Amino acid sequence: MKKLHILGICGTFMGSLAVLAKQAGYQVSGSDKHVYPPMSTQLENQGIECKTGYVPEHFADNPEQIIIGNALSRGNPAVEHILNQRLPYRSGPQWLAEHILKDRWVLAVAGTHGKTTTASMLAWILDYAGLEPGFLIGGVPKNFGCSARLGKSPYFVVEADEYDTAFFDKRSKFLHYLAKTVILNNLEYDHADIFPDLAAIQRQFHHLIRTIPNNGLIVHPKTDENLNAVLEQGCWTPTTGFSQAGDWAAVSLNENHQHFKVFYQGVLQGEVKGQSHGLYNQNNALAAIAAAHHAGVDPKTACEALSQFTGVKRRMELRGEVKKIRVYDDFAHHPTAIKASLTALRQTIGKQRLIAVLEPRSNTMKMGVHQAELPLSLQTADKVFVYQDPAQDWDFDTSVLEDVSVVQEIDVLLRQLQQQLKAGDHVLIMSNGGFANLHQRLLEGLSA
Repeated sequence: MKKLHILGICGTFMGSLAVLAKQAGYQVSGSDKHVYPPMSTQLENQGIECKTGYVPEHFADNPEQIIIGNALSRGNPAVEHILNQRLPYRSGPQWLAEHILKDRWVLAVAGTHGKTTTASMLAWILDYAGLEPGFLIGGVPKNFGCSARLGKSPYFVVEADEYDTAFFDKRSKFLHYLAKTVILNNLEYDHADIFPDLAAIQRQFHHLIRTIPNNGLIVHPKTDENLNAVLEQGCWTPTTGFSQAGDWAAVSLNENHQHFKVFYQGVLQGEVKGQSHGLYNQNNALAAIAAAHHAGVDPKTACEALSQFTGVKRRMELRGEVKKIRVYDDFAHHPTAIKASLTALRQTIGKQRLIAVLEPRSNTMKMGVHQAELPLSLQTADKVFVYQDPAQDWDFDTSVLEDVSVVQEIDVLLRQLQQQLKAGDHVLIMSNGGFANLHQRLLEGLSA
């Protein structure tokens, strides 16, 4: 049995890759600096050993291949040891392409927002239709209970990230996948730590389009100007649109957009009575239906599947209810996503009190790139708590919000929350990290 060691194994992509490698017959171990659920739990359940830190001693059992995550760079002790000893290494996306995706029909989901949810919807539709797809998703779809599996058919769904591949490969990850069906959900400026401007991201998306065959399909919203500009740079693949002015459209039958009819070129295809609320999730659903249709799934069947789609962990996930106070966990970390999540929850809860708790944790947030837009994205909430890392070199603008608290200590934030919450409140905690397990600690504190 070949041994594989993964550096950065608790990242959403690398943890999923570890699961695929084990299912493919490899003996898998890994190392990481930060370990937190749901990925740490998934690795433990899969029997995959995760070592703490990055030290040369972790390679004592002589792995045949080492996969290096893009969070690692030169100067890291493990990386320097690998280079000095000329140990065999690959990036995660390259290994995935060479060992898992080769000769498969790859359905890739790209874009700034909604990749995880849309990829989860698409994988579930294909599975419901009996196609038994493989998938690698940067989250845990509740319908599957895991973020990755090999599958038993040619179809493979992958969440296609535009972030760079590794310290030795600065191309976007999605350029490795050679997808046939591609969803481009949307495009905004993000990842300011590696992209100087929007044009740099658009260039990577253009490179992606260059890899899609002319018997493939590109699914995209017709009204996204940033994506339209990318397509104008050159496109050799048929396209289909969703949402406004697109081939695929929806008509909502309730205020939170969970219940809607689906139309293709004006003809009714089916009806979705789902659990995922918000207009943005309705658009995610349309994109997934369109991509599944390219793979041969009847839209009516796709609608039936989405009516049984139960969501994704850490995407508007209800973590618990104590004393009629509901606590949700959400991965939103960009002003557009933050606003969309709050709007969706507001449409569901009506006039009940909505408390937003935000950790600006992404590299882009830490750099203050979205400093001006961030307060505006939180206006839907009745009360806002913002955790500000003491090392952060910019201050959150409190002037546009009526009720906001900026706190520099997690314990103080937890105490203030417990003191101010009351029956009927809905607490939406947003972070792309573990947030010191604030969700569970809050629920336990409220119970006590």
